[in-house]
Amino acid sequence: MTPGLLIAAPRSGSGKTTITLGLLRAFTRMGIRVQPFKSGPDYIDPAFQQAASRRPSFNLDSWAMDRGRIVDIAGRCDAELLLAEGVMGLFDGAPAHGEAGTGSSADIAALFGWPVVLVMDVSGQSQSAAAIASGFRTLRSDIVMAGVILNHVASERHERMIRVAMEEAGIAVLGAIPRSAELGLPERHLGLVQAAEQADLDGTIDRMADIVAAHVDISAIRAAARPGMKREHGAVPAMAPPGQRVAIAQDQAFSFTYAHLLSDWRSAGAEILPFSPLADEAPAGDADAVWLPGGYPELHAARIAQAHHFLSGLRRHARDRPVHGECGGYMVLGEALIDAQGQVHAMAGLLGLVTSFAERRLHLGYRRARLLASMGGMPAGALLNGHEFHYSTIVEQPDGPLAFVTDAEGHAVASTGSHRGTVTGSFFHLIASASEVVS
Repeated sequence: MTPGLLIAAPRSGSGKTTITLGLLRAFTRMGIRVQPFKSGPDYIDPAFQQAASRRPSFNLDSWAMDRGRIVDIAGRCDAELLLAEGVMGLFDGAPAHGEAGTGSSADIAALFGWPVVLVMDVSGQSQSAAAIASGFRTLRSDIVMAGVILNHVASERHERMIRVAMEEAGIAVLGAIPRSAELGLPERHLGLVQAAEQADLDGTIDRMADIVAAHVDISAIRAAARPGMKREHGAVPAMAPPGQRVAIAQDQAFSFTYAHLLSDWRSAGAEILPFSPLADEAPAGDADAVWLPGGYPELHAARIAQAHHFLSGLRRHARDRPVHGECGGYMVLGEALIDAQGQVHAMAGLLGLVTSFAERRLHLGYRRARLLASMGGMPAGALLNGHEFHYSTIVEQPDGPLAFVTDAEGHAVASTGSHRGTVTGSFFHLIASASEVVS
């Protein structure tokens, strides 16, 4: 299999995303076909990775996906180098084991045998950084650390002190990025401001690559990559498409789609028909199914409420064909969405759901759902793995529950979704089919 590496960190906010983007663009500018991946359930970072590498980024998730599914996704890519970005801290994951692990970045590194490059924010410390790196190197015997990249280095003296301590600990320093280097990206309540919304994103990523190339040993990073597990023989269950012609909302309000699901649907012969509700486009009239992904409809609620062509086309389709909404898409299928200022915006009215951002409350975590009604081509009784991440609250939810939903530890959660006729919706973001018995 193609050589790979995993870029991780001790915690969120260490700089792994921007350093990963810089590395992807630097390798791409060198003419190296580098394939990006993102560990865990994330829609936003993969869009930046695609912009940096000019290749779709795929998620690898050890809680939601079984081992064969993970290896199959990674094995599809025609590349010279695989570069995966971790999630949170290297060992952070769910409190209970899922399909192939807890969802931690360490699980992915261990499964493939990919060495780990640890990005460390060393502000406010010096030699102690070596103790932290040593602990990360030894906590799991199935993890190999290639070395560290020091971020937010204050001075040459600061860097020298850390390098000496790392050398004494036997840990390679693969780069040191000064504190003054501008590597940040703007954020909002669900993470980074989306790639499509960033002005001069290409120029921003180029500047990241310039900084990384100037302060990181790119050759050493590439040389540290190791071949992973070979793609396994035999069919790996993929997600069936909701129809052979699937109309999918795609714009700044509806952007949270997983690349592996779209790839599955296309492999099954489905045609993907994108449309933009923000541009008041209706779904294709001859589509078999409509899929409204999650995103940020709360930031565009007034515009969506006035998108009469979109809403009438959606209602027309729902008379005799399936419509499904995930998270933000679910909210748009409801009666109304109340924005952060308390303004009520009428939505499609295909479900009785009313949601509000006036009083934000975080809902976050892995979810396992057993369908109580058919959803997007999947029959009642199907068991699915996914993720929930939103700040909206439910004001009204009068329709029948779509699924029985539990968290990573098997505890029932209130986010059951709902269904009415051909219309289904849930705050659950689908990732993969689930096993009846999880190891």
